[in-house]
Amino acid sequence: MTYNGFDFENYLKKFPDEKGFFGKYGGAFIPPQLEPAFKEITEAYQTICHSSQFINELRRIRAEFQGRPTPVYHCERLSKYCGGAQIYLKREDLNHTGAHKLNHCMGEGLLAKFMGKKKIIAETGAGQHGVALATAAAYFGLECDIYMGAVDVKKQAPNVSRMRLLGARVIEVTDGQQTLKEAVDAAFTAYLNEYKDCIYCIGSVVGPHPFPMMVRDFQSVVGIEAREQFLKMTGLLPDVICACVGGGSNSMGLFAPFVNDPVEIVGVEPLGRGKAHGDHAASITYGSEGVMHGFNSLMLKDENGEPDKVYSVASGLDYPSVGPEHAFLHDIGRVKYEMASDDEALEAFFTLSRLEGIIPAIESSHAVAYAMRLARSEKKTGTILVNLSGRGDKDMDYVIEKYGDDYLEKRGISIKI
Repeated sequence: MTYNGFDFENYLKKFPDEKGFFGKYGGAFIPPQLEPAFKEITEAYQTICHSSQFINELRRIRAEFQGRPTPVYHCERLSKYCGGAQIYLKREDLNHTGAHKLNHCMGEGLLAKFMGKKKIIAETGAGQHGVALATAAAYFGLECDIYMGAVDVKKQAPNVSRMRLLGARVIEVTDGQQTLKEAVDAAFTAYLNEYKDCIYCIGSVVGPHPFPMMVRDFQSVVGIEAREQFLKMTGLLPDVICACVGGGSNSMGLFAPFVNDPVEIVGVEPLGRGKAHGDHAASITYGSEGVMHGFNSLMLKDENGEPDKVYSVASGLDYPSVGPEHAFLHDIGRVKYEMASDDEALEAFFTLSRLEGIIPAIESSHAVAYAMRLARSEKKTGTILVNLSGRGDKDMDYVIEKYGDDYLEKRGISIKI
């Protein structure tokens, strides 16, 4: 397919280039002492991604341990409630550990074993990446250190307990805003001192090359499955696919297999409390080009050009940059990026729970909110496929304590079909 003059034939083989760039975004802006470590990771990944033994082992793990494929589900009651297009969900909440994160963590764990590493380290925001990596570490018999901002440790207490139960060491980060950015900073610093014996397993399609490519490739199982399942269910491709975007792993996993199809693709960023500085984390919508955490992309900046303060009700989305492939797809116009506010996400969180018996992660609720908005507005026919990237167990205590289980009633929203 050609879109805005760009040919998407063999897109995944063309991008990134050998230096890790998607157009002008991406690359590896790292200290000289880390260059050999990242070269080692790149060469190891390029070896195993073409190995039938590795591919077959990963397929076995996905089928026997993760419970893949996850289903596509038609939300009949939610669709009727919204009064427009038919809404479908790719049920990544049913993936083992409750989110899409295990898709790349098991791949990264297998890579670590291939490279002879003893430990895996990472950052986490909402805790789903941390839980998934702790699970992978337990499965492969590896040590595991997880860095997590102190604010998120409090918000995501159930996931902190899960990580510790699985044998991981959770290291609370108390610098700065004490959220995801600071957790990434701390994990990178630790990696500088330990790279000979460990591998840093980045939790999204961010960071220096080869991680944006590697995480996308591992996550593409989501879109590959969803495309085949949707065609089997309906005989057609969906009119619109959408997913939430923080760093952007769940969304790239869904988007990548569809880029050469005549399908509208939408990424949904967190508008948070509004457009003011520090009230949102919409890096593509309000950001500008900049280098952070070893890669060039779009990022939110303060008056000094440094990473700005960010906020979202969803801990997994409050990051001041975005994966370089997202920035590239935005620039060439293949993917449209919209926003959903805290209030819209919370409404979707409660509405999906009550109408379909599915409690979504608050991150995923941003994508559900966009689908509901689209179905209620101009899109009165057709189909929307949402990547439900995770389940909301981790969010329930925080959401109910802060907003109440009568959130919809307090806002005057009555769910009637």
